[in-house]
Amino acid sequence: MNLRHQIVALALVPLVIAILTITAFITWQATSLAQSSIDTFERNMLKAKETELLNLTNLARSAIEEVYAAADANDETAKDRVRSILTSLDYGKDGYFFVYDYDGNNVVHPRQAFRPGHNWMDLTDPDGNQVIANLIRKAKEGGGLYQYKWEKPSSASMADKLSFAVGLDKWQWMLGTGVYLDDVFAQTAAAKADLREKIGHTFLVVALIAVPAVMVVFATCMLVTLRERRMADGKLKALTQRIINTQEEERARLARELHDGISQNLVGVRYAIDLASRKVRNHTEDASSAIEKGVDALNGAIKEVRRLSHDLRPPALDDLGLTAALTALSSHFSERTGIRTVLEADPGKDRLKPEASTALYRVAQEALNNIERHSGARDVQIKLWNARGRARMTVTDNGNGFEDGVGGTRDGHLNGLGLRNMQERMAHFGGVLLVKSTSEGTVLTAMLPLSANADAEKRAEAA
Repeated sequence: MNLRHQIVALALVPLVIAILTITAFITWQATSLAQSSIDTFERNMLKAKETELLNLTNLARSAIEEVYAAADANDETAKDRVRSILTSLDYGKDGYFFVYDYDGNNVVHPRQAFRPGHNWMDLTDPDGNQVIANLIRKAKEGGGLYQYKWEKPSSASMADKLSFAVGLDKWQWMLGTGVYLDDVFAQTAAAKADLREKIGHTFLVVALIAVPAVMVVFATCMLVTLRERRMADGKLKALTQRIINTQEEERARLARELHDGISQNLVGVRYAIDLASRKVRNHTEDASSAIEKGVDALNGAIKEVRRLSHDLRPPALDDLGLTAALTALSSHFSERTGIRTVLEADPGKDRLKPEASTALYRVAQEALNNIERHSGARDVQIKLWNARGRARMTVTDNGNGFEDGVGGTRDGHLNGLGLRNMQERMAHFGGVLLVKSTSEGTVLTAMLPLSANADAEKRAEAA
């Protein structure tokens, strides 16, 4: 054998031996677990029987409920009608309902005509269980299941039976029905035989296909990995392009703001100064008014610069915290738009990491921009609080909501760029952004996890 073959042999032989060993072990283990599986199957069958009994008892109760509810304790006519109804409610060859009074006297037994009118309180089955007494006890306790041995009508032989008994307390009656369990035990035995027959063949097939299966799984994993990598690269490219588009939109917005706001104000200042200069040279008496107009225009330009600076990065967010920054944001928004804005903030809300505080601030800022542009709202409420240490913020307005095409849908799907950006800011910290919009207004909820708190970072560093 050359070196390549030796390497292949050293790689494959231990693998095949390991697979065969594991297969043999699994076969042994499966054999030992077969009984456990059969027991589980049997328990499930019994559970199904119990459910069937409950449904049948409820069916019988429903059939007699109208007569029983309208009758009093000594209404013999009603009792006769109930006897007739229960006698007719049989199902299958061995399914029927039986009734005993609380003293043990049989009232209804469709399959054994010799029982009605006689007392069977002391009746016992082959195992010595007092069948009727125990069923009456279950009924008095509010209803319950009881297993015993009873003669099966179709075969006239003793078989295990599971019954459910419930009380008709007004008449001092016990109403019950049961199912025979010999079919369950027969199915269990058949399952055992079938399992033992097939288990050897099954694991032989497993041993034969194990090696190819491992190779197929390996190849599939490689293909899936490559596909996921391509998808991740595509998403990364799309995200990069979206960041570039967002940057371009922000630059275009700043350019418009500079041109339409500051530039116009500065031009007005220049004209006012030129006018004042000419009036001073000409010794005109109202030169001071021209200077004052220039000062006013210059103040407007200064305010516009401050507004743009505040929009880009509010100093209050770094110096005074999130609450102060939101207070300034809401106040400025209300002053600029005339929309009444109320901020509610609980104590202890500034425990977030700086990046998380910035994310919440940007979410509020974008939400207010959307409200100004699209909602037509008159009132806005911003609420900031902690829920079990987790930061929560809601922005609520009473506008006209939004549909597809504006940024989302009334059921909360995020389609607009601004809303997607807000969602991604929250997702970066493991948080969630929820939007609920109706014709009466919109509620935007931002939720951050405990890991966004500054003290969580300190605890992680200490650990």
